[in-house]
Amino acid sequence: QVQLVESGGGLVQAGGSLRLSCAASGRTFSTYVMGWFRQAPGKEREVVAAINWSGSSTLYADSVKGRFTISRDNAKKTIYLQMNSLKPEDTARYYCAADRGPFTTAQAMGDVLKYDYWGQGTQVTVSS
Repeated sequence: QVQLVESGGGLVQAGGSLRLSCAASGRTFSTYVMGWFRQAPGKEREVVAAINWSGSSTLYADSVKGRFTISRDNAKKTIYLQMNSLKPEDTARYYCAADRGPFTTAQAMGDVLKYDYWGQGTQVTVSS
């Protein structure tokens, strides 16, 4: 079992930055693939970024490549999402997710249906 708690969301102007954190409980955190997903009103939940257990493999949505960076600190049982050059279209509720897999490909880490554990989310609002 893994419990996830997100933090770091807020209101920011376009072009600004935010850093989201997701703190996890559980003794086997380092074995989990972790992901950040987002959901805007009236839209489906979509992957933002994902990272494998060691941090050696990452996945990014095309819309955030070059602007967002996912990272993890297994000693702190925490993952991060550094978001730079934010745009109004990044406005959404951001969720942290975890799963032990297996994920046969890096691309599979972006499949929302593969994740068993979810946080409550943190709201990110980007004003124009």
